[in-house]
Order: sequence, then structure tokens, then C-alpha cells
Amino acid sequence: MNKRPFLALFVAPATLAALASAAALAAILQYAFRAYVPGSLDPGGFTLANFEALLRPLYAQVFAQTVWICLLTALITLVVAYPLAFALVRTRHAFLKSFLLITAVTPLFLGEVVRTYSWIIVLGNTGFINSILVGLGLVERPVQMMFTTFGVVVALVHVTLPVMVIMLAAALSHIDQDYEKAAISLGAGPVKAFLTVTLPLSLPGVVAGVSTAFAWTFSAFATPQMIGGGRVSMISTLVYQLGFASFNFPFAASLSITGLALTFAVLAMAKQAIRPLEKIGAH
Repeated sequence: MNKRPFLALFVAPATLAALASAAALAAILQYAFRAYVPGSLDPGGFTLANFEALLRPLYAQVFAQTVWICLLTALITLVVAYPLAFALVRTRHAFLKSFLLITAVTPLFLGEVVRTYSWIIVLGNTGFINSILVGLGLVERPVQMMFTTFGVVVALVHVTLPVMVIMLAAALSHIDQDYEKAAISLGAGPVKAFLTVTLPLSLPGVVAGVSTAFAWTFSAFATPQMIGGGRVSMISTLVYQLGFASFNFPFAASLSITGLALTFAVLAMAKQAIRPLEKIGAH
């Protein structure tokens, strides 16, 4: 007799989704090893030329810039999200806790395109920031923030911030505050107690948040496409240009596969680099 009659109902949708994802990846993988036929949507025969073309300096630069933007976004998001998550967990005022929670989570209820359009209004030459700077006489002409790496990173931080706050808050909520009180009773100040007790114990949440922010940013398309305006190249925007502007689907597929492999490689190296810190946090 089956002791878990509903297990199959719960597992079946996940299994179907996994099979669909595997089939999609298999289709992209086989496209990556097919030749591009100019003027035709049908690919040619087997070839390794798509992966050989990725060794050109142009594409290597796009890969490096993508990794740099992802790392920068993840680290800035961590710096911004940690104080918010700490205040969210430690505050005793219900109103303030609710306000912080709503402020942190509300962006998740808006689509990425809507959030990106809001940053276009803020960062544009006639936008909110430049209007204030020019109105106060701090600058003579608008500061160029659109179509720059700065603008893309700022918008991506806004996209990844809610998830980072939630993960950090989950980690901080499991830390027994008696550990901090014990450190303070032994002579440690609030800052030292935080650096030696709270921060190490929250490292699992930090690792999870940074990894998620990096992977999420790596696959982001709407934000770098709209804020970058084609001047800030990332792997996702390059795949779009090759696939839907040049109709070079085989090369776009090889770029996607390589980008996915690069994401796993960077996350694996980061995992190995911070493993000693995770052991500290586990204790």
C-alpha cells in the first residue's frame, strides 16, 4: 500500500518540467554543432566552426564584460541588501518590519520590463536625477547614465535586490542572538561582535544570495538591452542579435551553451574559494 498517495501528483509536474527543459537544452545543443546557411533558416551539417569562432577577441571581450557586470551586480546587491535584511530581522517594531518587507519585496510584483522602463525615466538625460543635478546647478549639462555599464548595473541591482534580501533575512533569522550577547559580555564591541559572530554565521545566506544574483544577472536580457541600448554587450543581448537580427541560430546556440558552461564554471570556482568560510558559518 502506498503510504504517500499524493507524492506522484507532486512529482509529476516537476518531472514534466525537467523533461521539457532537457529537451529544449538538447535542441539548442544540436543546433550549436550545425553549420549556418546564409539566407536559410535551416541549419547545415555538423561543424565545430561555431565554437572556434568564439575564440575571437570580440566574443572573449563580451564574455569577460558579462562576468564583470554579474560580479559587480552581485557584490553591490549584497552591500545594499545586507543592512536591509539585518534591520528586517532585528527590528522589534511591527510597522517598521512591515515597511521594510514591503519595500524589499514589492519589486517582485512588477515585471522586469516595467522596472527597466522606470529606470529609463530616472537615468535619462531629461530624467529625474539629471533634472535635479541641472536644476541645482551641480552640472552644466546632463550626465550620461543611459547606455553605460553604470546604468545597466544600477538597474540590475534593483532586479536582484529582493531575492538577496529574502535569502539574507532567512540566514540571519536562524542566528541565535545569545552568541552575540556572549561575545559582548567577553569584551567585544558591537562592531567586533558583528564581524566575528554574526557575519560568519550568515555566510551560507551570503553565498546563496551572491550565487543566485550572479546566475540571474548572467541570463538577464531586457534590462541590459533597454538600458544598455546596444552599447553594453552581454551574452544575452549578443544571442538576441545573432538569433533574431542575423538569423544565425547555430552560432547563437553555441554562444548560449558556452555561456551556460561559463556560469557553472564561475559558480564552481566561487564555491571552492569560499568553502573554508562556509565551514566557519556552519559552526
